[in-house]
Amino acid sequence: MAQTTDCNTPTSSRHGKPVSTQIELLKRLATQPKAIIGLVLLILFFLMAIFSPLLAPYDPHQYVGLANQAPSAEHWLGTTGQGQDVFSQLVYGARVSLFIGFTVGILSTLLGLIVGLISGYLPGLVDGVLNVFTNVFLLIPGLPLLITLASFLPQGMVTVILVLTFTGWAWPARTFRSQMLCLREKDFVSASVVSGEGMPRIVFSEILPNMLSLVMSSLFGAVIYAIGSDAGLAFLGFENVNVISWGTMLYWASNSSALLQEAWWTFLPPGLCIALVSFATTMLIYAMDELTNPRLRSEKEITRVLKKYHITSRRSTPVLNEPIE
Repeated sequence: MAQTTDCNTPTSSRHGKPVSTQIELLKRLATQPKAIIGLVLLILFFLMAIFSPLLAPYDPHQYVGLANQAPSAEHWLGTTGQGQDVFSQLVYGARVSLFIGFTVGILSTLLGLIVGLISGYLPGLVDGVLNVFTNVFLLIPGLPLLITLASFLPQGMVTVILVLTFTGWAWPARTFRSQMLCLREKDFVSASVVSGEGMPRIVFSEILPNMLSLVMSSLFGAVIYAIGSDAGLAFLGFENVNVISWGTMLYWASNSSALLQEAWWTFLPPGLCIALVSFATTMLIYAMDELTNPRLRSEKEITRVLKKYHITSRRSTPVLNEPIE
């Protein structure tokens, strides 16, 4: 779900221009309704994970009542098929699910960034080898590879993080390579090469600052992939189901035939949390895309001008006298 950035108007890193550009981008991002919604939701989930010992009324592993009790004043979200408090498991499960999601997102984005930058900047043999290696991972079906690796490796959080990172770096690498191929032909990069600057300085000081919005969007997309894949592996039983997470909650709900018993409170809350986190990160991606994609910016400005002059007809293309910045 990574965005495509404007490769036609990069800025040189000299005199601090990219820094001021990125600061201005963050200020504009803070005013975007989609970004505000996404950030608020993510902050709420992080607060829930951090303060889960204070929010949870019971130990998530403790048997506190009868199985599949409906939500009540004593148990806000009812009990599981094993008699555990669902709300306590939900807030504690946020810790594991968010930790895995953002750790895998950072690692897979970082690995993809390294491969993509090297492949895009060094044409020839290096690019050919890395490109073939990336294509192999893109062609392998993701879910069967995840299940195969998770089946033969020891169960645990470290294994899950390594497996998801190993299977999730290829798409970011392909995106970053494409952007690198575009940026390396620009005049400011050529000027750096002529002035005798080395490859590390050119890549990290000249090119990378112009890709920060793309890196952030790729990171959020990788987080969505990681949280969903982690829940899928746990639901299928390929993780340690004794560790409380949103995925293992779904596993135990399925194992207890919650759907047949109409115990919706055992599987709906964790599923809703996964969906809301994915929704929040998607809103951030859309907000970033609207700020950095020139086509979307121009469409938004045209819509604003049309509303300003109360032009509602769609049968012809109106002529706008007001310049669009």
